Amino acid sequence: MKSFQNLLLLQNLYRQKTLGFEYIDPFSVNIKTSNIKPNTLNELNQNISSCHLCDLSKSRKQSMEGFGNPNANLMIVDFSVSLSEDSSNSYFVGNSGNSLTNMINNVLKLEISDIYFTHAIKCKPLNSNTPSASEWDSCKSYLFSQIEFIKPKIIVTLGEQSYYKLTNEDKDFQSVRGHVIDFKKYKLIPIYHPQHLLRNPELKKITLNDLKTIKSCL
Repeated sequence: MKSFQNLLLLQNLYRQKTLGFEYIDPFSVNIKTSNIKPNTLNELNQNISSCHLCDLSKSRKQSMEGFGNPNANLMIVDFSVSLSEDSSNSYFVGNSGNSLTNMINNVLKLEISDIYFTHAIKCKPLNSNTPSASEWDSCKSYLFSQIEFIKPKIIVTLGEQSYYKLTNEDKDFQSVRGHVIDFKKYKLIPIYHPQHLLRNPELKKITLNDLKTIKSCL
């Protein structure tokens, strides 16, 4: 939060300088109430929906808080919001969303309303770029708060970036994929992203085994 406020201060000072000002009276930065820790998941979601902590708020259509059962045993974390999700304000859309739905329904034998699905980065990246470190810094408290409110039995991360951001680990993804990892008070299982499986269908058998591992832990 402080780094974002300092950026606003610098931008304002440079703007004043270009206009010929050498001195300006002190001014205050609007400190958002989202800096106050929310007491409920609903309060947290309201903070996410009105978030303007980074530049992604300028290009998105909306922030996407999350979807599903707030008491879910299984929480699935994607890395960032896709263009189709942002355009439709819906989850489980497009080929990747359909593929994930099939995994949940046909292998885990769950409905999508049984799990909780969210993103590490709550907004669509600008021009489909990889979100920056500062954008993750603005978002990460939302994700960790969601985990604490939901208290899932299992957290599944989709793809490398989701795993790396959540755990702050830089291990080779292949060495952790499909493994049951102790993460804080939870069990975490990284798997391939559905989009990666669509491009590499030969990996679907591996992911089937990973899904069976997830099911055995629920």
